Amino acid sequence: MPVRLNGSTSGYTELSAPAVAGSNTLTLPTGNGTSGQFLQTNGSGALSWAGGGKILQVVSTTKTDTFSSATTGSWLDVTGLSANITPSTSSNKILIFGRITGAGTNAVTRMQMRLVRDTTAISIGDAASNRLQVSGNELYTTDTDMYLGSTIFFLDSPATSSQVTYKLQVRNGDSGGTIYVNRSAGDADTALRPRGTSSITVMEVAA
Repeated sequence: MPVRLNGSTSGYTELSAPAVAGSNTLTLPTGNGTSGQFLQTNGSGALSWAGGGKILQVVSTTKTDTFSSATTGSWLDVTGLSANITPSTSSNKILIFGRITGAGTNAVTRMQMRLVRDTTAISIGDAASNRLQVSGNELYTTDTDMYLGSTIFFLDSPATSSQVTYKLQVRNGDSGGTIYVNRSAGDADTALRPRGTSSITVMEVAA
């Protein structure tokens, strides 16, 4: 049987149940919500106010000091280049902006980069035989006093409301040299050879 809501002077709004077997209960939220919000369901009949696509929180870390490693073939956490975030609900997404500046030993070493959620690499290329899967460009320089930058933009679906750690990792792609973050290989202390910064920013996006 439809439910009819009569207007204060004329007309009405009528709510009708679907012509299917079974019963459904929808529980309205308390309050009126705010401008631009809409009703969403949790899949079990509980309705709540939501504002899809809005940024709910932002966590950002900037690394200004340097990092280096001569270890070959292993993915390494970059000290001070991670961000922790706890999603409000498991249906929300996390937008990640990551950037690393750095270099390898002149024309010898390639610095590779990837994005990791906790212990899982994300935003990486498809597997192909034994090839390496990375999240950003290789940084390879032919000038001792040169460094480059690699940037990652990725929308992740962690499917959790527990704390998540996002971090940038680097890898020394060749033997016989060293990789450097926020500096060139030569690192000459002159006005024309600056150092750089690297950063990671994570933002919770309402579903």
